[in-house]
Amino acid sequence: MSGDQGRLACDVAVIGAGTAGIAAEAAARKQGARTLLIDPEFRGTLCASTGCMPSKLLLAAAHAAHDIRRAPVFGVHAEGLRIDGKAVMQRVRDERDHFVAATRESFDKLPEGVAIRSRARFTGPNTLVLEDGRQVSAKAIVIATGSTTLIPAPLKDLGDRGLTNETIFELPDLPESLAVIGGGPIGLEMAQAMGRLGVKVTLFDKSRTLGKARDPQVAEALQHAVEDDMTLRLGCDTSAKPVNGGVMVEWSGGDNGQAVFSHVLIAVGRPPNLEGLGLDQSGLALDDHGTPLFNRQTLQCGDAPVFMAGDADADAPLLHEASDEGAIAGSNAAQYPVVTPDQRKTAFSMIFTDPPHASVGIAPPSALMGRADYSNQGRARAEGRAMGCMVVHADPQGRLLGAEFCAPGAEHLSHLLVWAIERGLTAMDLLSLPFYHPTLEEGMKPALRDICAKAGQHQPANQDSACPPGA
Repeated sequence: MSGDQGRLACDVAVIGAGTAGIAAEAAARKQGARTLLIDPEFRGTLCASTGCMPSKLLLAAAHAAHDIRRAPVFGVHAEGLRIDGKAVMQRVRDERDHFVAATRESFDKLPEGVAIRSRARFTGPNTLVLEDGRQVSAKAIVIATGSTTLIPAPLKDLGDRGLTNETIFELPDLPESLAVIGGGPIGLEMAQAMGRLGVKVTLFDKSRTLGKARDPQVAEALQHAVEDDMTLRLGCDTSAKPVNGGVMVEWSGGDNGQAVFSHVLIAVGRPPNLEGLGLDQSGLALDDHGTPLFNRQTLQCGDAPVFMAGDADADAPLLHEASDEGAIAGSNAAQYPVVTPDQRKTAFSMIFTDPPHASVGIAPPSALMGRADYSNQGRARAEGRAMGCMVVHADPQGRLLGAEFCAPGAEHLSHLLVWAIERGLTAMDLLSLPFYHPTLEEGMKPALRDICAKAGQHQPANQDSACPPGA
């Protein structure tokens, strides 16, 4: 990096120090590029501060309470369950801060002069201006500015009783009641967690399908998984306004009504954080939403020296995708104008409800389909959590293409399936492998056998099950 007091020059300038930006800067520097990492706060990744980690900390408390409540199923009775809401929220923040601190330590290890605390906006395809007026010229630029909270007009002006994933974890205590607007991953996870911690929760969504579940049976299983922990109002529009003691939520569609809640969690999505970047000066082609058009395999925007990565590109807002995209974008930015396509990994997403909902891969409507029912699966029944189902897709030769399910152990089973898809394995290949008994993994066998039968293949002799379906 070089420059004077008013001008900085580098090979690769990365805007945004979240997961994607950190990966992009590291990948570019690994290629020998002189780098700048520009961010107004350097507060740590969204995952550590307001996303993946604090939400899982809250879910961990909720699971503990739920396990105590369902213990009588096993003849175990724990009397006097008491949930200390202040202690729950304090542990969430304490552990969250531990994860954030670990992320921030990585900034301290950057070479001197790489981290620039400022906002940046384009003044041309290769140039930026910082808040203090300094000019940045770069051979290539990576946009990794992440996403921002979306608050629709009917839900604005709720004051501190209107929550988002960026503020809910700052509550000093559990809310008395909570309206959750949005049935996506954030909404579902927080609604179930709060419900299991004793909060009266109602979840609203415009869609009648939670979590964008594609398969009708899986969608039904997901709804069944959460409906005991909250009131569901689906297929409705909502608006809200402050009233004494809380927020009045009104809904219409299907049935109409209104109710007062102490707090409202707005979880209707996180669009790209592109405001103030001066994209009109970048020379980039934009889509109808104002997001630069880019190539998924190279992360390059057209033929410009500009690359996109992470939530900013509105493609796959997941941490592992952001990390991968950052590495691809940073490497290609460092080598620009030589740009190398990368083979993207199999699509993979998860909602950490109990049981979890998982989706892996993408399959055409003509794909072979196999189903497995977990409502009487042996290990799940032994653990008192027999519920849910799985659907697996494959090509005509039985090669696995995708799966969707809501079932016990889905966060682990989905990894097995996405790894199998990545390796090009068939249903027969999986059935040929050892399955220990009794395990949740055995529950996949009916779906795999369905696919083998439809592909005209005979299952291996060593996989003829002597156990009844529920054993």
